[in-house]
Amino acid sequence: MTMTLSLFPLGWQHYLLGGVLIGSGVALLFVLTGLVGGMSTVFTSTWSLVLKHRFFQQERFTGSAAWRLVYALGLMLGALVWWLGFGGGVPLTSSVPVWQLVLGGVLVGYGARLGNGCTSGHGICGLGSLQWPSLLAVLTFMATAFLTANLMAAWQA
Repeated sequence: MTMTLSLFPLGWQHYLLGGVLIGSGVALLFVLTGLVGGMSTVFTSTWSLVLKHRFFQQERFTGSAAWRLVYALGLMLGALVWWLGFGGGVPLTSSVPVWQLVLGGVLVGYGARLGNGCTSGHGICGLGSLQWPSLLAVLTFMATAFLTANLMAAWQA
């Protein structure tokens, strides 16, 4: 019980509910449309609207940009609904400067594109469809996250 409280001081139920909702959402997207809801392709298809580099102008990015932007908008609206309905409408703050958040987002998006997918694509959609490369990607993501978290904790101690 003490370990659960130390790992999840605010409770674990909202994580379970979030996981069920995300899993249901991507499953519904796939069952109803045959489309895979990974976010790294949303990142790349969005860049295809701005950058004319041939990598971004591939049909798989330009042809799916419209529905992927709607998908991303739905994720943002879902977060807004949660924040207003269940989060008390209190803004969350961070001591991280905005430029670092933006740079981090761009680097994560670029890295996810290099890895042919992100945690949502590989972890939810890829594992859900029993794809071996997705299992390897998720194991790599998790090992890197554990290592980074432990290094940061040791560095801050």
